[in-house]
Formats: sequence, C-alpha cells, structure tokens
Amino acid sequence: MADGKKQVPLRLSAKLYDEIAAWAEDDFRSVNGQIEYLLTQCVKKRKKDKE
Repeated sequence: MADGKKQVPLRLSAKLYDEIAAWAEDDFRSVNGQIEYLLTQCVKKRKKDKE
C-alpha cells in the first residue's frame, strides 16, 4: 500500500464489534481508526511499562 499500512483480517465477536463501534462514534472515528488508535495506545503503554 502506498502509505505503508498493512491490511490485516480481523475476526471479532458481534458484541465486541458493537462496543468498539459505539466507542468509535463517541470519539468521531471509524471502527478501523478506533482499533488502530487502541492498538497504538496499548503498544505505547507496553513500551513505557518495560522502561
């Protein structure tokens, strides 16, 4: 892809998807954008916790 992003197939339960979709709407993001944001925050926290 031109912007360097990878496509990853992801399976979620309907309940989890609905929760993420509602959260994304609250934060004015797409579901994909919300998942990417959450994963980025988790990776940052993990790196910080290792220091």
